[in-house]
Amino acid sequence: MEGNEGWRYKAHIDIVSESNSMNRSSNDSGISCCNSRTRLLQNGMESGEPMESEAYHRPWRSFFSSYRLRDVFTWHLLKVIAMGQALSMLICGTAVTCQYLAYREVNTPMLQSFLNYALLFLTYTITLAFRKGDENILQILKAKWWKYLFLGLADVEANYTVVMAYQFTTLTSIQLLDCFVIPVLMVLSWIFLKTRYKVVHYVAVGVCLLGVGAMVGADLLSGRDQGSTRSVLLGDGLVLLSAALYALSNVCQEYTVKNLSSIEFLGMVGLFGTLFSGIQLAVLEHKAIAMIKWDWAVVLLFTVYGLCMFALYSLMPMVIKLTSATAVNLSLLTADLFSLFCGIYLFHYSFSGLYIVSFVVITAGFVIFNAVPTLTPVPASGPSEGEPESPSVEEDAVSHGAKLDVPSENDEQEGGSGSKCTEMQWSQSEQTVCTIEKSTRM
Repeated sequence: MEGNEGWRYKAHIDIVSESNSMNRSSNDSGISCCNSRTRLLQNGMESGEPMESEAYHRPWRSFFSSYRLRDVFTWHLLKVIAMGQALSMLICGTAVTCQYLAYREVNTPMLQSFLNYALLFLTYTITLAFRKGDENILQILKAKWWKYLFLGLADVEANYTVVMAYQFTTLTSIQLLDCFVIPVLMVLSWIFLKTRYKVVHYVAVGVCLLGVGAMVGADLLSGRDQGSTRSVLLGDGLVLLSAALYALSNVCQEYTVKNLSSIEFLGMVGLFGTLFSGIQLAVLEHKAIAMIKWDWAVVLLFTVYGLCMFALYSLMPMVIKLTSATAVNLSLLTADLFSLFCGIYLFHYSFSGLYIVSFVVITAGFVIFNAVPTLTPVPASGPSEGEPESPSVEEDAVSHGAKLDVPSENDEQEGGSGSKCTEMQWSQSEQTVCTIEKSTRM
C-alpha cells in the first residue's frame, strides 16, 4: 500500500517458524496475528524474510469528525457559557451603579467593597462557625489562618488598586492592561496547580485578546477614551498590580473550591476581607462618607452594588469548579461590552459595530478554550490504589510508546506456561520504524 499522507507504521517481523501457524484454530487467543502470517506465507514469502506492514491514517479527517458541532457544544459547555455571561452581567450591574454614584459625587470604593465582604461574612463565615469537626471555622483558622489572611489582603487590594487607577490613567489603558490577569493566571496555574495547556488554549487566549483590541478600537473611534492623564505610568502600574493580585486570588480560589470547599473559601474571604476593608475604610474614606448626601436613591444604589458583588462572589466558585479560573476570566472580558451596551441607553454612549464584532470574537475564543480540556499530569508515583487512571497516562503511553503482546508460535506447544510472545512497540511520529523483538514472558 503506497501513499504520501497520514501516519505510517512499519514493522519488520522475523519469522522463525511457520509450520504451526498454518494449523491454528479460531479459538486461539493469537488468531489475528496467525491469520496475518498465514496470508503472507500463502503469497510466497520465505522463512526468515522480513515482512513490511504499513498503516495509514488521515489525521485531519479524524480531527474534524471527532470535533463535530454537537460534540463541541455540549450541555456542559453551554451551561458554562451561560454562567460566565451571568457573571459578566453582574459586573455590568456594578459598573452601572458606580457610574450613577459618580454622577451624585459619591466616590467611596472601599465602602462599596466593605458592603460585599460584610454580606459574605454574615452568610458564609457564620455558616462555618456552626459547622463541626475540621470544617469548623476555629479548626480552619488554627491550621491555615495565615494563608487566608494573605488571600483576603490580596483580594481587597486588587479591588482597591484598580479603582485607584482611574484617577491616574485612561479607560483604554485600564481595559488593555487589565487583560494582564490572564497570562499571569496561566503561569500561576502552571506552577501551583500543575495545569498543562495545549496549543489550542494559547490560540483561544489570543482570539479573546483580539476581541478586547476591537473593543478598545471602538472606544477610540467613539471618543470614549475617558479618564485622567495625571500620571499615566502610576495608573498603569496600579492596573498591573491589580491584575497580578486578582490572578493570585483566583488561583487560590480554584484550588480551594476544587479540593476543599466553596463555603470555606467564601467564609474566609468574608472574614479577612471585612477586616482589611474595614480598616482601610476607617483610615482613607471617613471624610468622603461624611460628605455623602444620603437619600433613597443613594441607598438603593449602594444596595444594588452590594448585592451584585455578593452574587458575583457566590456564583464564581460554581463556575470555576465546572471549568477553571482562566476560563472564567476569559468569559469576564465581555463585562465591559455589557456595560457599553447599557451605557448606550442609559448614558447615551455612541454605538459602534466593532462592539458586536468584539463580543463575537471573545465568545468564540472562550468556546475554543473550553472545547479542549486542559491536562493535569499524573505524579511520578502514579495513581493510588483504587483510583481511576488519569487520561494523561494514556496520552503519555501514546507519545512515549505502547507495547502489544502478540502470541508467538510456540505458545500452543508450551501450553501457556512460560510461553514466549512477541512485543511490538510503536510511537506516533511520522515514518517511525520499529523492530519487533522476541522476549520471554516471565
